[in-house]
Amino acid sequence: MLRSLPLALIPLTAIAIACSSNAADRQASAGASATDTARGLSTRPPVAADSAGKARASDGVERPTGDGAPATPATAEQPAAVRPASASELPIVRGLYVNRFAAQSPNRMKRLIAIADSTEVNAFVIDVKDEFGLNIPAGDPLVRKNAGNAGVIPNVRQLLDTLKAHDILAIARIVVFKDSVAARVNPANTIRKTDGSPWRDKQGLTWVNPYDEAIWEYNFRVAEEAIKLGFGEIQFDYIRFPEPYKSLPTQVFPNQKGRSKPDVLAEFLRVANARFDKLNVRTTADIFGLVTTVGGALEIGQEWEKVSPVVDVVLPMTYPSHYPRGAFGIARPNADPYTVQLKAIARARQRDAKLGLTGERVRPWIQAFSLGQPPYGPSHVKDQMRGVYDAGYNGWVWWHPGSRYEPFLAALDKKLEPRAKVGP
Repeated sequence: MLRSLPLALIPLTAIAIACSSNAADRQASAGASATDTARGLSTRPPVAADSAGKARASDGVERPTGDGAPATPATAEQPAAVRPASASELPIVRGLYVNRFAAQSPNRMKRLIAIADSTEVNAFVIDVKDEFGLNIPAGDPLVRKNAGNAGVIPNVRQLLDTLKAHDILAIARIVVFKDSVAARVNPANTIRKTDGSPWRDKQGLTWVNPYDEAIWEYNFRVAEEAIKLGFGEIQFDYIRFPEPYKSLPTQVFPNQKGRSKPDVLAEFLRVANARFDKLNVRTTADIFGLVTTVGGALEIGQEWEKVSPVVDVVLPMTYPSHYPRGAFGIARPNADPYTVQLKAIARARQRDAKLGLTGERVRPWIQAFSLGQPPYGPSHVKDQMRGVYDAGYNGWVWWHPGSRYEPFLAALDKKLEPRAKVGP
């Protein structure tokens, strides 16, 4: 499985120009708890954000309240909500991606927890819903209907209690629109071809329709199930449209109503964020790394200026292996991981500054896997982390498709400390 947009969809020259010298305004897949007392989480001692800024611009703006499902009332299992953290209060999160199968393995989880206990890692991004369906049990009938048959995390509440006891923030990764299980169970809510039949991608998979509010509601309720269990942050992945390859049929979107791709994705995230703010939980989103440097929207609908203002944190998949030769003026980007992360994330910081957005609002994905040459080791991972710090941010999440991080552990520090260089 791939996590990013094939570069063929954007002219190579355009990418090279957009990525070089900051002139213009994710991909191996198969796979923090810093202090956040304002959100009621079990946390480590306070660590200052890289820059104390005012609350994000949209904090004072009234947001849509969603499709009518009320916020889940506080229960003994779910603390009453308080005002979510402002931008200056956002914690430093340094995490590891934990795929479905690792999360289902008690032995594997013990090893990952041991890594966090002995290093600066303070968060796990755990598959709650991926392309194979749910990875948690659900009490909501709508959610159970779309569960799939790939199993769930055993004793999930016990696992989350253990993570909390170890001061590890549990982040729920939810794959949104590339959901073959929901597409199969809900054929009326899928992307179509011009003849009305289901559209399929190059893998032969159907996608649910991003313009369909019933699909929005399903994903919101998956998130709420995760929050009830004890996840402290919601991370939406595949918050995008499928690639419109010329070799594939035209995609038709029922219920489009004249809305553009970037606008409908932003509206989904805006509604989600308002809904989860009431439940005392942050909303974050994964986007392609190219979004930080390419002006305007990619064909899959992601656009920096649309996404960043409507979520608490953006996680760009700035994997060096995913950039074409010549990007950022680098002959082989995969061989210069420091420069790739520095330039890509510095550009994100500049664009956020223009939007009036400050604080730990950008948390890049770090390539902890090998794809092409050179093979990656601890030094390549460490270089990426340095690039993030030098661009002005403290947080990151490592991605390895199999959640196997042992070969890279030498890149980790023993303690969580702020390292960002604060710039203009």
